Amino acid sequence: MPYPFPGMNPYLEQPAFWSSVHSRLIVALADAVAPQILPHYYIEVETRTYSEDSELLIGIPDAVVLTQGAVEKSPLATSPAVALQSRPQTVQIPIGLEVKERYLEVRNTVTNSVVTVIELLSPVNKRPGKGRVTYEDKRQKILASTAHLIEIDLLRAFAPMPLQQDNLSWDYRILISRSEQRPQADLYGFNLQEPIPCFPLPLKDPEENIEINLQDILEALYDQAGYEYRIDYQQPLLPPALSFAN
Repeated sequence: MPYPFPGMNPYLEQPAFWSSVHSRLIVALADAVAPQILPHYYIEVETRTYSEDSELLIGIPDAVVLTQGAVEKSPLATSPAVALQSRPQTVQIPIGLEVKERYLEVRNTVTNSVVTVIELLSPVNKRPGKGRVTYEDKRQKILASTAHLIEIDLLRAFAPMPLQQDNLSWDYRILISRSEQRPQADLYGFNLQEPIPCFPLPLKDPEENIEINLQDILEALYDQAGYEYRIDYQQPLLPPALSFAN
């Protein structure tokens, strides 16, 4: 079965696959870019680590479960003179989960200075909470620096990253923010029915810029990871709903 969509595959957005897709796509991007920018630049896979609160799960004590059924009472339970020994309950406590996110940095070979940062967004970046706050803080630091920013959003879920314009609606987005043009930036918006557009990788000298074909990289990754055999296309997609009307 060939790659079944003209652009992004929405089944790859689902939690069962996205972590793997994110890790593979970051590395595949680095491998595709590296030969084109050497020897003046090199690209590194970097990792950002922070803690996020886990969901609180409450254990149900055995005694509560037993009282809900038609259970024959023990003679000891009817005698007020006999004290029952308290049994421990199995519970879970909220702890900080260590979250690791990978992103790319294009660096100058001589000075090691960061020229371009490439971010591939994940649900932890987009959903409300500590992950989004952490990412938006880092995003602002990049935008206040001399580094270019490429921000790739291949997830339909949750609110997109903020722009001055709030009336732009696409399924997916790729933002190219060149340091010398801020606050202006180039936004490549596209929908499910459209191929992922090629976009430039800005470097120090505009004449050195290269073009990234993310569609080809994603389709090659799809084949290499065997997603064709792992995805059940007969199963309905999880929310958000597809927007075929776009």
